[in-house]
Amino acid sequence: MTTQALYLQKRMSAADAVRQVRSGDFIIVPTGVGEPPTLLTALSEQRRDFHDVKVAQILAMRKYAYLDPETTQHIRHVAFFFGAATRAGGQAGWIDFIPNYFSEIPGQIERGQIPADVVLSMASPMDAHGYFSISLGADYTMAAIARARAIVLEVNPHVPFAYGNCHVHISQVAALVESSEPVLEVGLPKIGPVQEAIAKHVADLIDDGSTLQIGYGGIPDAVVMQLTHKHDLGIHTEMIGDGILTLVESGAVTNRRKNHLPGKMVATFALGSSKLYRFMDRNPALEIHPVNFTNDPTLAGMNDKLVAINATLQIDLLGQCGSESLGHAPYSGTGGQSDFVRAANRSCGGKAFIVLPSTAKGDTISRIVLSLSPGTHLSTSKNDVNYVVTEYGVAQLRGKSARQRARELIGIAHPNFRAELTEQARRMHIL
Repeated sequence: MTTQALYLQKRMSAADAVRQVRSGDFIIVPTGVGEPPTLLTALSEQRRDFHDVKVAQILAMRKYAYLDPETTQHIRHVAFFFGAATRAGGQAGWIDFIPNYFSEIPGQIERGQIPADVVLSMASPMDAHGYFSISLGADYTMAAIARARAIVLEVNPHVPFAYGNCHVHISQVAALVESSEPVLEVGLPKIGPVQEAIAKHVADLIDDGSTLQIGYGGIPDAVVMQLTHKHDLGIHTEMIGDGILTLVESGAVTNRRKNHLPGKMVATFALGSSKLYRFMDRNPALEIHPVNFTNDPTLAGMNDKLVAINATLQIDLLGQCGSESLGHAPYSGTGGQSDFVRAANRSCGGKAFIVLPSTAKGDTISRIVLSLSPGTHLSTSKNDVNYVVTEYGVAQLRGKSARQRARELIGIAHPNFRAELTEQARRMHIL
């Protein structure tokens, strides 16, 4: 049977396609905009027909009807990382959470520690050889595709066909639906004067020829805006977004000086505008790979001058980062922060930056604290953190004693809190 005949045989309505799901199944959905809205809407509409189904994902983007505390016995969401659509449910306890390093989720799926019965994913149109590109989120989804009983695709002409290890053949697909709605667009975060000040400190420490990993958020994107005058930058990141596209268009990114996959930008998922998605389509300068490739600290660290830029919510005087919860209340997840901090530490000339405003709630709370708030989820350890940056400057921690770290961090705290932090540190015999 030809690939086109197979395609026609497996094409059906979304209501029929989600019947590939059985009660008790564990469904894997890609990161962010890789989630298939037509399929997840159909699954939501039929949710009461199922029992004990789980839907697992990093960063759900939309509040589908199945995200319902009244029907969790039918379908329950399992977050690898919380976002706006799932945070309240996680804090209320009716959405589950699996702690993880982003880079290790594929391995957990391969070992059966995380089940993968069904995959629901967005996909590009099929090429002449019968392949679809899972370009918006190869992440852990490719590992799930290798194990799943049923792969169900939502094929959309607005999904780019990207190169790399992100392809699925029609013979692997159990069912597919067609949709034509534009892919969800995610704009750049708002950048204020505090973010700009932090970004300038970071940008001043980034050399020409560096390879960048840029996390999501106002501060990382503010850094990007100050790098357009740099030369021969490379990209090895988990997320490709419009900030990186800006660097490409400015000529700052050439990827010529990368040690690992020179000439290629590497990412595992996309989050941005329709312009970004068009840029990704059949672009030989970009490859989308699973996250155990992009975020592997050894592989990423093969690039000299690897720069990792990630944000935290709170940091203590030893350098421990609480980047994913507000006390006991979950806020996001570990994601790839620890992966890339470790990668930059391995890299020859690498620099790992943890960035944060010095205060919260209108300058009433210091984000630099004696010790993390009770219950805070520790994201990146004191042994890994190197550069910490606020609007007041840069603290360099690796190789420093506890006493030296405390002095460095107090020096970049908001001036209103420096005396208090100093006194607290003295009482605890840190200073």
